[in-house]
Amino acid sequence: MRKFNKIPIGFILTLFLSFSNISLAFANPYYFVDEDMHTFEQSPDANEQLKNEFHVLLNDLFDQRNKSILSGDSEGLKVFYDLNKKVSLWAYESENKKIDYLKNWSEKQAVTFNNIQSLLKVRKVKEKEPGIYGIVCSATTEFDYSYITSPDIHNKFRLGTSHYINLKKENDKYVITKEWYTDPFADSLNLDNIKKSKEMKEYILSKDCPEINLTEKLEKAIDYAHKYCGIAYDDEYNFKYNKEYTNFNPKGGDCANFASQILYEGGGFKKNKLWNYEGRDGSKAWVNAQSFKNYMINSGRASYISKGTYEEIYKDSYNLRPGDFVAYEKNGKIIHVSTVTGLDSKGYPLVTCHNTDRLLVPYDLGFSNSNIRFHLIKVHY
Repeated sequence: MRKFNKIPIGFILTLFLSFSNISLAFANPYYFVDEDMHTFEQSPDANEQLKNEFHVLLNDLFDQRNKSILSGDSEGLKVFYDLNKKVSLWAYESENKKIDYLKNWSEKQAVTFNNIQSLLKVRKVKEKEPGIYGIVCSATTEFDYSYITSPDIHNKFRLGTSHYINLKKENDKYVITKEWYTDPFADSLNLDNIKKSKEMKEYILSKDCPEINLTEKLEKAIDYAHKYCGIAYDDEYNFKYNKEYTNFNPKGGDCANFASQILYEGGGFKKNKLWNYEGRDGSKAWVNAQSFKNYMINSGRASYISKGTYEEIYKDSYNLRPGDFVAYEKNGKIIHVSTVTGLDSKGYPLVTCHNTDRLLVPYDLGFSNSNIRFHLIKVHY
């Protein structure tokens, strides 16, 4: 991915993060939320000149923020915020916690992040009033990491986020006065949640990636997942879902719908009365995370490997293979499912999913809350 020029020091960025209010609205990259929280579709007649102008600006912004996160330089982040404003200070503190979270997770995992880069797509620019612009953009951010015992072996994963930004022009510069976006780490910023131990680190470092021979069905399932995850490496499919299926993100989430698509379109599983999709809608077992997990287990199409807290299951997770899935339980309810589509250089399971979009991401990254329980599920292809 290409590098971008540095953002001018004169830019002051004021970000307002409101995860609980916008998680559904922004999970769908084709929509944005305006001041009154009404939803607007992307206009095909959007001003291309404006979009190109702000694309350059936002490229620089994301590049500098990624460098600050990578270096752990919380002081460097301050240039993006007006710390005299309370909402901007809160936003800075949240970004600072994200830096600490990634540092803690990498220490637990015994890895070092080598690079973080973002690819942007500006979807809409609207002049809300003279000199003030509302911008909707999607970002594909790639993380490169290596285990501390094998620094020359690089592992990569991608995260997708959708952003709504207000830019105000002041003299010869723009000031960001608002930014809302989906944050894959928003529920894991309590640093006490990540348990680290010498035993855990030694166990992770002792593993090697096993040799895997994929069947034709598994290859098709994984190819489908990587193609339609919304942040594909193939530029033709980046920022896109499969249009043959409804995107349920604005209605509560698209993770189970996507997991079902992977099994049906790629894995060759047959539909039935309980697990079905037709007429732009799916059955409860097709689109609901809890019902999907229950159906797969009760139907015999899948079985348990293990379940429990991270400390209880992290060793068992090395039995996961591409095509299996992980279900995430919070407060007694399955809130999310992700399909395993790869293993990293130490055999650590990597998942691909919707909301937020993930491609080959370590399965526990972003799910470090103490009340999260992992259900490791073997799928019988």
